[in-house]
Amino acid sequence: MRLASLTPSILRYPDANDFGRERMTVLLRAETVDGVVGWGEGIAMWPEACKATATIVSEGFAPLLLGRELSVAEAWATMKAQAWWYGEGGIAGFALSAIDMALWDIAGKIAGKPLVELLGGPRHASLKAIASCHVNKATLEACVAEVEGYFADGFRGVKLGFAKKGLSRVGFDPETDVRFVRMLRAALGADAEILVDAGNGVVWDRDTAISVVRRMAEENIGWIEEPFHPSRFDDHRALKAAVAVPIAAGEREWTLAGYTRMMEAGFVDVLGVDPARVEGVTGFRLVDAEATRRGVGVNAHAWSTAITTAASLHLSLASTQTRVFELKPHPVIVQTELAEAPIRHCDGSVFAPQGAGLGVTVREDVVARLRVGP
Repeated sequence: MRLASLTPSILRYPDANDFGRERMTVLLRAETVDGVVGWGEGIAMWPEACKATATIVSEGFAPLLLGRELSVAEAWATMKAQAWWYGEGGIAGFALSAIDMALWDIAGKIAGKPLVELLGGPRHASLKAIASCHVNKATLEACVAEVEGYFADGFRGVKLGFAKKGLSRVGFDPETDVRFVRMLRAALGADAEILVDAGNGVVWDRDTAISVVRRMAEENIGWIEEPFHPSRFDDHRALKAAVAVPIAAGEREWTLAGYTRMMEAGFVDVLGVDPARVEGVTGFRLVDAEATRRGVGVNAHAWSTAITTAASLHLSLASTQTRVFELKPHPVIVQTELAEAPIRHCDGSVFAPQGAGLGVTVREDVVARLRVGP
């Protein structure tokens, strides 16, 4: 393909999952000289990171890519070579991710095939739909009732983000955390999938983590995600030795090298991988291949816009290491309005979009309405 333009857009939008708190992201519109348009995303999120990402796209990568006949693989290698000094993890990963995702979208459109077909074909017909939410209501009863509503809407599992902004004490008090999981299991029954995401807000020492996760294990949680800061390998290993609950980690990793270090450390059972952060569709595939070789699970981070959701879904369906797929259960404009046909579950299962490339048609009027820069 020969690129004519690479146009980054910084978007700001309210997220119902966080009481309307504003989030930001960077979308990338790529167009070939033949008029084929592809879309990608880099989830930089903070204003300064979004501005830096857009700058790297426009001033760092675009001059190297525009007007040249390049394959997706050649473009990815060109960007990696350019960013060798500042891009082995860091903001360059967002820029590379956005462009690479858009180029895969274009490649699928040129071939007339969905992305999953370019990735070797689906390994799953569908994946179990998981409601990915934050626990932030004022009472435990209200938090439980909210999750019950997701199951009533057809979701077959839930991933619970602890210690989020809001009104809840879940994530800030270990006893409350355990009580909430017990209440939720009692309300949902034995078969409901419950995944716990401690994430960035929870701060546990080793003994607290072991105590909390052991008690949650009595309620058959599917995994504990990000129980410690990513650098605390020894604490992760101690937790793994002490409990039977699988450990998920990796949401804040950037590169194959980083994920490989985590797998070599021996504590991770499920890798959280985000194609809008981990150097795009290409980067995700590299991580997935290594996880497959080592027998480690993969779970796509797919919570931002419909563009990343689509890319994550194609990648997940093409992987032998995935078993669930996360969707936001709340209406968010970048999911419900940005794409003409938003990705939703059907009776608790998620299927690949059928169109070529990512399979989503982006509404450029919505992009223009949410755009705040550069």
